[in-house]
Amino acid sequence: MEKLKIELLGAPILRERAAEVDEVDDEVRRLVEGMFAAMHAANGQGLAAPQVGVSKRVVVVDLPHEGVPAMALVNPRIVERSADRVRGEEGCLSIPGVSEVVERSARVVVEALDGGGEPVRIEAEDEFARCLQHEIDHLDGILYIDHLSPLKRKMLLDRYRKRQQQKAKAR
Repeated sequence: MEKLKIELLGAPILRERAAEVDEVDDEVRRLVEGMFAAMHAANGQGLAAPQVGVSKRVVVVDLPHEGVPAMALVNPRIVERSADRVRGEEGCLSIPGVSEVVERSARVVVEALDGGGEPVRIEAEDEFARCLQHEIDHLDGILYIDHLSPLKRKMLLDRYRKRQQQKAKAR
């Protein structure tokens, strides 16, 4: 598979609901492989298919510092959320160079197919739960900035645009 390019804020696909995957076939497995390569090249810990321009309900995560092995999830859905909420710093490979504190459920249960097409049920908490919620949001066209107050979102977007302009000038 050719090298996948990470789509940046403003790309229409980041705001669309991704399509269900009918079957975990060789095409999906190649997509997963390319997504892992793109995520690792960008030093990320999670990536959703829309972020690489593919409208499929596929995410990859890799959180070795949390003791979570690298995994691909196909058609993931959150089936349980804890009422307990936690705040934590989030960033996004599609909005590079900025981050903000976001409130999310402390614990989630996710059902999906794994990279081999087998059903899995994952109980996640802490950083793993945050990462799963963030990536599954991407599959529904939701970005972490949508969880911010209007003022915080505006301030973050101003910082992001300024960084992008500085990068463009440096080229």
